[in-house]
Amino acid sequence: MKRRDFLTTGAVGGVATTLASPAIAQSNPVLQWRLQSSYPKSLDTIYGAAEVFARAVNEASDGNFRIQVFAAGEIVPPLAIVEGVQSGTVEMGQTGSYFYIGLDPAFAFGTSLPFGPNTRFQQAWFNEAGGNALFNEFLAGYNIHHLPLGGTGAQMGGWFRKEINTLTDLKGLKMRIGGLSGMILQRLGLVPSQIAAGDVYPSLERGTIDAAEFVGPYDDEKLGLSKIAPYYYYPGFWEGAATLSLFIGLEKWTELPERYRSILTMAAGYAGALQLAKYDAQNAEALRRLVAGGAQLRVFPGDVLQASYDAANEFYAETSAKSPSFKTLYDHQMKFRDDTLPWLQISEYAYDTLLLQASQGAK
Repeated sequence: MKRRDFLTTGAVGGVATTLASPAIAQSNPVLQWRLQSSYPKSLDTIYGAAEVFARAVNEASDGNFRIQVFAAGEIVPPLAIVEGVQSGTVEMGQTGSYFYIGLDPAFAFGTSLPFGPNTRFQQAWFNEAGGNALFNEFLAGYNIHHLPLGGTGAQMGGWFRKEINTLTDLKGLKMRIGGLSGMILQRLGLVPSQIAAGDVYPSLERGTIDAAEFVGPYDDEKLGLSKIAPYYYYPGFWEGAATLSLFIGLEKWTELPERYRSILTMAAGYAGALQLAKYDAQNAEALRRLVAGGAQLRVFPGDVLQASYDAANEFYAETSAKSPSFKTLYDHQMKFRDDTLPWLQISEYAYDTLLLQASQGAK
């Protein structure tokens, strides 16, 4: 018997028997995956989170699990991550899940719902209240496994060529806006358009759209939107807690050793935490630069906010009646949101309000 054969077999009563391979070898296969983002390399916050994630996986696996990251459009179109993952063209993708509401409106829950939880409580819903498990039950029908990849915090309401003074100013206004928010604001007369990040500036420049929302000051400054549309509105009530998503082919995920699944999950949490920290650290300085450069901050009029809230609730009721998967996720998330709001009111909200009032009074 050859030495190599002897190491993988044993003799019991003179009969050769196969021995199990060492557990460490089984849990550390050499893998090379491809991850494509929906975002360009210029967005070092979002695209950068995918790179941080890939490095963390490589380091935690001692170089055995390597993930090569590609920018928007390098393998599949920027907003075709679902199709790319389903077909196996890429093993995984980084995207905003609400880009795919055309397949099912329930895809929105991976990113955010207008008037949904804030960032803290969205993460709590995903990770502690069973939200991500419920979302993955839905995604199993699309052969996808989901990992949250951090978030942006509350977003801005976008850039407008003209001021929005009343609700009537939304009628006929063409705006780049993603997710369910476009469908909701369409009820108020707005004309929504879903455009990939790299196409927002040229669309605004050509006049194809009149307004555009993206993320917040740090990313918006990079896109140069203030050069064309000077009015910068807030709050972005449709993305109070926008979460980025990692979509992984379900079969690929299932085939992974448990150790690698744990590494992917922890790496996503790590990269997501750094992403949010970067936004919190950079947005304030970017906003100062934008205002110094001529951007004019505006708050949405009260009638726009109230009409949007009413339209959102009407939309959710109608969509829940048509889509069981949407209703299941909606009822679960809204109960969590409403149950946690009282704590938010006497904790974060009360403290932030106190701090703002005290610091402004001191000046």
